[in-house]
Amino acid sequence: MNILLTGVAGQLGQELLPLLAQFGNVTTVDRNVDSAISPKRLKLDLSDLNRVEILLNRQRPDLVVNAAAYTAVDKAENDSEPAFRMNADLPGCIARWTERNGGFLFHFSTDYVFDGQKGQPYRETDETGPINVYGESKLAGEWAIAASKCRFVVLRTSWVYSAHGSNFVMSMLRLARERSELSIVSDQTGCPTWARNLASASVKVIDRLLKYKTDSKNDGLYHYCDSTITTWYEFARSIFSTASGLGLLDEIPRMLPLKSSQYPQIAQRPGFSVLDTAAIRDTFAVESMGLNASLAACLQEIEDDK
Repeated sequence: MNILLTGVAGQLGQELLPLLAQFGNVTTVDRNVDSAISPKRLKLDLSDLNRVEILLNRQRPDLVVNAAAYTAVDKAENDSEPAFRMNADLPGCIARWTERNGGFLFHFSTDYVFDGQKGQPYRETDETGPINVYGESKLAGEWAIAASKCRFVVLRTSWVYSAHGSNFVMSMLRLARERSELSIVSDQTGCPTWARNLASASVKVIDRLLKYKTDSKNDGLYHYCDSTITTWYEFARSIFSTASGLGLLDEIPRMLPLKSSQYPQIAQRPGFSVLDTAAIRDTFAVESMGLNASLAACLQEIEDDK
């Protein structure tokens, strides 16, 4: 099987790469790719859809795993074109090629397609209503894939972190070393998701789909996030406590809870974006992982890489 993985330099792409190798020959593509991450790499501006089409025709992948995305949530508010180009136009282009050529597309979306007003975990069938441009662009990507009629799985997730790249865990560790006091938003609720758990869940789904590749009944939209429901404030508390125990922090900063209204950001965030993962559990036997062990493993990896 020929597999094309986009976004390999990102935190999810790096976790997916070694796991996808079990299914066949993996070629990776990203705007900037370090050969240490992926020796079979292709450097390509994925916003250039003509070149993407050329790449697809040359590589002829049986499976495309699209982990590339525009994720600068605040920047997207005043610069929507590149966000829609990467988050909507790119997956739409890949999906149409996949439909024409009999392949399969595995794509990642976000909890930000919801408005955060429900107050209960969101199911795949719940009405969407993004409240920022980033969420709008990711939802447009979902629609483009569905409209193509290709075989696909779209996996929505939330609050992804890892031992590399730009994410909440890495930011909190940096700020804790720089400041003795931190104000952290305490009224936004979600499920922090370790990129390695997300990659493992994705590969379990892919494995099941490939075993029954002529049966499309389980194609479609699913949710996966880790199981612990928390706030950014409580997540930060867990990060500091665990990091201190591992020797990553000399001192834990004083923490002050902050309301979203007291911390103005360009883009509005959903107040509650917990995802219901019953469908992926019932269909593919994928169980969500808890925060404590996952965060400890992530932070241990950071300690080991020092």
